[in-house]
Amino acid sequence: MAAADSLPRSGPATGVKPGLILAFLCLGQFMVFLDVSIVNLALPSIQDGLDMSDVSLNYIVTAYSTVLGGFLLLSGRLSDTFGRRRLLMTGFVVFALASLTSGLAQNAAMLITSRGFQGLGSSMIAPAALSILTNTFAEGPERNKALGVWGSLAGIASIVGVMLGGVLADGPGWEWIFWINVPIGLGVVLLAPRILPESKSDAPRQRFDFAGAATLTAGLLLLIFTLGEAINVGWGTARTIGSLIGVAVLLIAFLVIETKVEAPMMPLRIFRLKTMRVANISAILVFGTFGALFFFASLFMQQAFGYSPMRAGFAYVPLAVAVAFGAGAASGMITKMAARPVLAVGLTLTTSGLLILWRTGAGSAYATHLLPAFVLLGLGCGMVFVTLQIAAFVGIPDEEAGIGAGLINTSQEAGGALGLAVIATIAYNGLEDKLAKTGGNPAKIHDIQATANHHAFLSAAILCFSALLVALFFMPKGAQSMSSAHAHGTQEPEVAGTPETAGVEK
Repeated sequence: MAAADSLPRSGPATGVKPGLILAFLCLGQFMVFLDVSIVNLALPSIQDGLDMSDVSLNYIVTAYSTVLGGFLLLSGRLSDTFGRRRLLMTGFVVFALASLTSGLAQNAAMLITSRGFQGLGSSMIAPAALSILTNTFAEGPERNKALGVWGSLAGIASIVGVMLGGVLADGPGWEWIFWINVPIGLGVVLLAPRILPESKSDAPRQRFDFAGAATLTAGLLLLIFTLGEAINVGWGTARTIGSLIGVAVLLIAFLVIETKVEAPMMPLRIFRLKTMRVANISAILVFGTFGALFFFASLFMQQAFGYSPMRAGFAYVPLAVAVAFGAGAASGMITKMAARPVLAVGLTLTTSGLLILWRTGAGSAYATHLLPAFVLLGLGCGMVFVTLQIAAFVGIPDEEAGIGAGLINTSQEAGGALGLAVIATIAYNGLEDKLAKTGGNPAKIHDIQATANHHAFLSAAILCFSALLVALFFMPKGAQSMSSAHAHGTQEPEVAGTPETAGVEK
């Protein structure tokens, strides 16, 4: 019998319905993705309040995402080993305290450091919450519906974060974009033992893979930091090239360590699961697309259309609504068909929306250009997020749910950083020289900025189309729907009949 079959599923706490557990966990997911985007429209207010330079302002965003992305896999393994509810509660305490100090920051260094600790708290929350969810809901229709809700929140929270950041910055002040997290975070910690079940791997406790954890976390931290910095210092500089070489050395060292240790932090056998593997590759491309989309769409509306930060934030409302509809549609479709056609439809809609933005001029009307693009992008975003979350857990046993959660979240964060860095480099290539030659002419500056944004949208569309090709050519066709395949014990051909069926040793 496989280990997953012998491991008892952790059910809900006594008297607590699974729906309440899902709602509680989704709150954690919402906070994590909200804080990725909430600072974007508040950056000018923060800059004025703390007298920060343009260079240091960039680190308010990257400090959070860098630490979050770097520690996700480590946190996933820790949740499996020491308890998922325990790690989630610890993450919320760290997150709440870091939010408090962020709002109290008196200078750039204090704020940037606090944002880093916010990212550390989020890196504990995300994989722990997702692995509790997958242990609470059985693989198949129940889990697909739960992951549908969960996946849709990633897109919705990112958009709400942009809107809320503008409202709070223009209202009570930028400090409140951080302070609003404090009562929510501490309230979650107090309620978690009453609502959430505790679960962890039932495998015998083995020596923790500290060498693997150190090399992988260091490699991911250096990678995400380097990608973010490449926008400012350039891809061809000795600093960027040297950092990328360092990343390669650390990640190769990690792979070597994982083949040698008795209890690896990330068992490499899980990559035999084709659906999971393709889902993570697709996530890197997809979140690279969306990371660039939200960044450049915000600039485009303010630079080309002259929107205020608050108006630009509310312009995203139709996109958020469309994400919810797209996620709901994907949740229903995924129980009747394989992941590939659902993912293909979502990526096609997303690519179409980006191409509309590419052809949208500064004089275009919101109702005829931005609105149709945002509706298509929202529908595609919702469908893609849900499908990738479900596909990333196909065949992963309950005892390694934390690894699966950490891996898909890492793919999302690393993809977002990579996509934004590459697309920003393309869009901003030679931009400063072009602006210098305008002589300060507002009309010429306006045209150059609009052109840079159009280049970004076209690059994002190409990246999204690449994800579509990956899905079409590499995602398993699946003669049955995901849920029916699981119900009948269908296994992926790549691992069927091997000692590690479904990625777990017998």
